Amino acid sequence: MAAAVVCGLCLTGCGGGASSGVAAAPGSGGVVNVFNWGVYIDESVLDDFTQQTGIKVNYDTFESNESMYGVLKNDGASYDVVIPSDYMISRMIEEDMLEPLDFSNIPNFSDIDPSLQNPTYDPENLYSVPYMWGVLGVIYNTTMVKGTPDSWGLLFDQDYAGQILMFNNSRDGMGVALKYLGSSYNTTDEAEIRAATDLLIQQRPLVQSYVMDEVFEKMQSGSAAVCSYYYGDYRTMADVNPDLAFYVPREGSNLYVDAMCIPKGAENKANAEAFINFMCSTEAGLKNCEETWYSTPLLSVREQLDPELTGNPDAYPSSDFLTERCEVYQNLPQDILALYDSEWTRLMLASN
Repeated sequence: MAAAVVCGLCLTGCGGGASSGVAAAPGSGGVVNVFNWGVYIDESVLDDFTQQTGIKVNYDTFESNESMYGVLKNDGASYDVVIPSDYMISRMIEEDMLEPLDFSNIPNFSDIDPSLQNPTYDPENLYSVPYMWGVLGVIYNTTMVKGTPDSWGLLFDQDYAGQILMFNNSRDGMGVALKYLGSSYNTTDEAEIRAATDLLIQQRPLVQSYVMDEVFEKMQSGSAAVCSYYYGDYRTMADVNPDLAFYVPREGSNLYVDAMCIPKGAENKANAEAFINFMCSTEAGLKNCEETWYSTPLLSVREQLDPELTGNPDAYPSSDFLTERCEVYQNLPQDILALYDSEWTRLMLASN
């Protein structure tokens, strides 16, 4: 997938632009229930949407793809819009958990970077509309870490025992170890997956805590020295703590896309499509990008961003960099997903 998306991700050409607002949805009024990642939106856009459509937004957040998936599996269609990552969208399509979108209600889709359309996780582009994309890397405090590191090895360095934060979910946590060991994020080799777990068990005494959104407070306050997280979140943290720095490890990292989808059986599908369309407007897209620092899939928004940001190779990497250094998570077979679960449990129980 990396090769498929990189060409357009670095475009600077003009798009037609997206309307600044939305037409009233067929179900104007009522509600839309949205489930998104934490710290991933300018919440003023929710009020903007309500003012333009009369549709009230009930907004909840999750911390990982796996926790979001569990909620939907247990509660069914209690949400109208969810924003999973690429590999989880593929899994949800495979398990018939998503509604096909009516793109006649989402005209602002025309502003989406063509390289992000028809992705491998949704090859016919029936179920998803990109929300944000970016790269994963290592964030570290320059006053606490020596030198200029460039490897995943920093997260396994005994010099920083008690100052290391790790992802609190199996796919991302195991991914760090897999990449450090030279394996693919998408390996189905059981020996490689178990070796990654063994490495994480060796690392566990060095780890201060396993975190998701808690990473912001810990890194901003200087109570931890190093973590693995996303470039957009790094920029948010660095606004508070300018001692922080970011790099993509030399062993390679993750290129991801998060996209808006409608769960199967959603009660407010027309309102959900109106919400997705609004989030693809230039107005909302610019607000969200400037609030979260994540990379935008909207061509009209990119044209309006500060050139200092669009020229930053961590925010908008070159196509060569993405092809050579980054890998996209793919949906894995059920037996491998079960192995991930059991190996993550083995890690969590290792020192108890």
